[in-house]
Amino acid sequence: MKRDDKGRIHFKVILWGPSMSGKTTALRWIYNHSEGLTKGGFTSIEGPDGRTIFFDYAPMSASGRVIFNVFTVAGAPTQRQRRQIVSKEADGVLFVVDSSRERLTENIESLRELKETFGDRLGKEAPLIAMLNKRDLPNAMGRGEIIEALSFEKYQVYETISVLGIGLLQTFKALIRTLITQHLQGAAG
Repeated sequence: MKRDDKGRIHFKVILWGPSMSGKTTALRWIYNHSEGLTKGGFTSIEGPDGRTIFFDYAPMSASGRVIFNVFTVAGAPTQRQRRQIVSKEADGVLFVVDSSRERLTENIESLRELKETFGDRLGKEAPLIAMLNKRDLPNAMGRGEIIEALSFEKYQVYETISVLGIGLLQTFKALIRTLITQHLQGAAG
């Protein structure tokens, strides 16, 4: 959390997860369907195939005094250095899980890297909320299986379908509430 020269509070939120888990689709849907928010432009740095090669970015604000700078990170294993740059000083994380059984190894590896990147901050100063995405797939793992495999027992977990927008606003609002509550508790303490 930072304050700018106009006294506005900025929270940096990132969507992190393996390649093709639905991070960009989720952010585009949230950006296009969130009512009551003032939004800046949607920026995407992608390759010719339409896949994110650096990040997607969308600033959003409910009041003009609190701004959420929301980023996705490129999920490809070769983009590790770019993920490190984009996630620097992030205040909160939406971890986007690909629910298909075939992608469990990629989910585990992506989560391992996230934990390395954030260290002790993850789940404490930088809250993590898990998005079990692609719940409509015929080969989707069960909710309990994913939670156990990724050790998500201590985190808030939501089921989503990014292409349909199912669960996305609920998940995004949960992280926003958590960040604001942490900020207010810190200011009062």
